[in-house]
Amino acid sequence: MSTTTIPVRLGERSYDVLVGPGVRHSLAGVVRRLGARRAAVVSARPAGWVPDTGVETLLLPARDGEPDKRLSTVEDLCGEFARFGLTRSDVVVSCGGGTTTDVAGLAAALYHRGVAVVHLPTTLLAQVDASVGGKTAVNLPAGKNLVGAYWQPSAVLCDTDYLSTLPRREVLNGLGEIARCHFIGAPDLRGRTLPEQIAASVTLKAGIVAQDERDTGLRHLLNYGHTLGHALEIATDFALRHGEAVAIGTVFAGRLAGALGRIDQSGVDEHRAVVEHYGLPTALPEGVDPAVLIRQMHRDKKAVTGLAFVLDGPRGAELVSDVSPELVARVLGELPRARLTDLVPATDSAPA
Repeated sequence: MSTTTIPVRLGERSYDVLVGPGVRHSLAGVVRRLGARRAAVVSARPAGWVPDTGVETLLLPARDGEPDKRLSTVEDLCGEFARFGLTRSDVVVSCGGGTTTDVAGLAAALYHRGVAVVHLPTTLLAQVDASVGGKTAVNLPAGKNLVGAYWQPSAVLCDTDYLSTLPRREVLNGLGEIARCHFIGAPDLRGRTLPEQIAASVTLKAGIVAQDERDTGLRHLLNYGHTLGHALEIATDFALRHGEAVAIGTVFAGRLAGALGRIDQSGVDEHRAVVEHYGLPTALPEGVDPAVLIRQMHRDKKAVTGLAFVLDGPRGAELVSDVSPELVARVLGELPRARLTDLVPATDSAPA
């Protein structure tokens, strides 16, 4: 299988995303090109999955999962960088899922006010989302991703060999991001191979980031389904994973767009059909209070003057501000409900 190279065009901060089997072995060449003498590798994967950097290397174990996506983890990493003697001309490498990518990226952005970072995302979610675009962030008790920085990587190596080890639920977690691409400008990816879906999703994101690196306009499109999705993650104490919550948020976005008269019933139905195609949940978990979700959605970064959502419409997806809380409550109330245990796979053990 061939390698796909996708450029992220940001002037002097431009870099390539490589997608394909075995691309992790390009790491030593990337490090050599950067001129680094030392590398700090932050890895949530076994040592055997971490490729040779070609230079003196400090391997720092990490854990994926929301509990470790916090400022104390970033502080601990920076302390290890200092003890190792990492300089501004060296490199940080992340090897893991979205949490590891975000935390290592933020640590690289802050240490010495910015050290080069290379991402080796090992989950589907990290390959199509967290590793590309330069957003790094950690959570606060008040909400997701509230403390962060923009710090573009020097390269992203999406090795599809990593995906063979993923349990079914972790694949679904990434498919939630792929599904929402259907409504923000990607071609219909149903029926494509997984590497093709990854490449198409990254190409879409790269094009948007190149036009709006700092999330002042067009980049809002990447948050399709995320406003409710993030609220659901918080409300369920992360029992719903990110992609699962975004999938439900995507179905909700279709219903809300329909309620606002932005799309017709066939468009509303298409949202559910696309999400269902990928085997993702479409109902709200039982026991989740819509009022709690609405309070959480008010904390969303897009909600500057009121509730805001990225919604489909006659001109395609766009940011819609000042959406009535009463309308949001009504649409939430009309969503089907299901037990949380029925919304997610029963086990994480079996690879996809």
